[in-house]
Amino acid sequence: MSFVNTPEENAEADLGLLPLDRSDPTLLHEQVAAEIRRAIAEGEAGPGERIPQARDLAAELGVNTNTVLRALRVLRDEGLVEMGRGRSIRVTGRPEKGLLTAKLKEVVELARQQGYRRDELIAMLESLPST
Repeated sequence: MSFVNTPEENAEADLGLLPLDRSDPTLLHEQVAAEIRRAIAEGEAGPGERIPQARDLAAELGVNTNTVLRALRVLRDEGLVEMGRGRSIRVTGRPEKGLLTAKLKEVVELARQQGYRRDELIAMLESLPST
């Protein structure tokens, strides 16, 4: 499924979300956030466009509405979506920023699991060649 441009102001983007992997140890709300982030990055919805309401996304993914709302709050905090009055949700940010934030969180978590301290991780990042 892919997004089709429509002249209607209130039309919602079809995000074409993929099924969640319930055997994955990643928390469901994090999987939902990653899937919405992916759909936005792939152009299923762009800045200013509405995405489906939380309850519709929950039904599509087979999860509780609160799980989707938690994922949307993560995306809001990343600056990727804006949650308006009522149930309006719009894409606001650059998908690249949201994807980068998600990848950095993964790297930080991996470093933490391997026993690296924050200052060591920062030193590693600073030692990378700039392009």
